[in-house]
Amino acid sequence: MHGISMVYGGPSGGAVTALENFGLDIPENQFVSLIGPSGCGKSTALSIMAGLLQPTAGTVLINGHPPLAARRAHEIGMVFQQPVLLPWRTVEANCALLLTVSGQWNADSRRRIAETLALVGLSEFARRYPHELSGGMRQRASIARALCLDPVLMMMDEPFAALDEFSRHAMNVELLNIWSQRRKTIVFITHSVAEAVFLSDRVIAMSPRPGRIVADVAIELGRPRDPEIRYASEFGDYVTHLQRLLEPGFVRGGRPA
Repeated sequence: MHGISMVYGGPSGGAVTALENFGLDIPENQFVSLIGPSGCGKSTALSIMAGLLQPTAGTVLINGHPPLAARRAHEIGMVFQQPVLLPWRTVEANCALLLTVSGQWNADSRRRIAETLALVGLSEFARRYPHELSGGMRQRASIARALCLDPVLMMMDEPFAALDEFSRHAMNVELLNIWSQRRKTIVFITHSVAEAVFLSDRVIAMSPRPGRIVADVAIELGRPRDPEIRYASEFGDYVTHLQRLLEPGFVRGGRPA
């Protein structure tokens, strides 16, 4: 993404600038998190990356192609805050749906679904319905559904926000396990600084609206990342540094106060 600006509304209703001169390069297989206050444009940036919104200015390329072309080639997987599973379809059938509607269903699809459900720990729940699963299991099913398309880029918009703290920590570990095995490029939105530090190779801190990048922080905690790292002093140092960057008095209009 280069030189991205996004303005909502017009003269009659008053224009709102959600993003201004937002630019971000993400290498293949990297895990990047976006953090910032509510309304800073995190979800807008993700929607522009996915080709769901057309920016007012700037360009976006995914593997050298516009987002719409990447979507048509099924190179983008989306995971939202809510699992958005069809309640009348089993977990297995929910995963099969995207393969069917995208025209990718073939003789190998059932094996692909079975392998993906095994990866997320849902093999024995393949024929269960969403109401029979816990919140964390439903979110794992949502992740599996996206992975079944074998996308180049996974975009995740606060996927664990609705979970309790213990389930959220467990899902963080699960996600890192999935990422280490599939090595997808992931762009992850969260309001939890600690979650961003634990998961990511880089954490992008954003200013209040209009959203700009305040800092691009490399998280050098090593891989694979043991859950115990959350109790290490260096982990706390990253969390403290990022929290200070997001303090209201530190940033005004995307620049140090």
